[in-house]
Amino acid sequence: MGAKRRANWWALLFAIPAAFVVYALVPYVGFNPEKSRIPLPQDIREYYPMLVMHVMFASIAMLTACAQIWPWFRRRYPAAHRILGRVYVFGGVIPAGVAGMFIGAVGPFGPVLRASDILLAVLWLSFAITGFVSGYQRRYGNHRRWMIRSVALTFSIITNRIWGVVLTLAFAPLLPTLFGGSEVAMVQAIAGLSGWLGWILPLLFVEWWLVERSGTPTMQRAQALESAIKI
Repeated sequence: MGAKRRANWWALLFAIPAAFVVYALVPYVGFNPEKSRIPLPQDIREYYPMLVMHVMFASIAMLTACAQIWPWFRRRYPAAHRILGRVYVFGGVIPAGVAGMFIGAVGPFGPVLRASDILLAVLWLSFAITGFVSGYQRRYGNHRRWMIRSVALTFSIITNRIWGVVLTLAFAPLLPTLFGGSEVAMVQAIAGLSGWLGWILPLLFVEWWLVERSGTPTMQRAQALESAIKI
């Protein structure tokens, strides 16, 4: 792949999350609950502040992740890579994951999505923290693998929305039959399935990709550097 084509791919990589962040973040900037895109439980006062916290810190995680996975940036600016890595973990994933665990546990879209959101938050936090600790210990091979998994979950909110559109188109004609005319049941089914598919499929793809890439020069250099440090 030529340099120009690679540059186009990386420009697209930055553009999609940036556009999504703008779309997701704008309704919550003014802290107006009436503009929330998610129905707010009336009996849980903490839900909206935690939702705003999740959206804002997840936006930080998404934007910093773009720079972290850009090979040219990592090689050219290793100090900036380390700084942004700390911002990604401590200013993005950890606060967003904690808030996400709370709103996931009491979300309005049913138990299937709640289970998905809680497990996703636990894994997201675990991958990022494990990756950070591995980097701090200079176990760079492990650091790279865990951070790739973490970033896959960071971007899974985008695939979640894609699945939501696909499932809505598929299920809408089945409302009178499969769901007995209940829009609530249909919305919960769509939300639950898109929630699980949104992060499980990207994570499975990443695991396959890591296995396929385990013998590449980049991975071998990381493992060799880790072994040299241990010696």
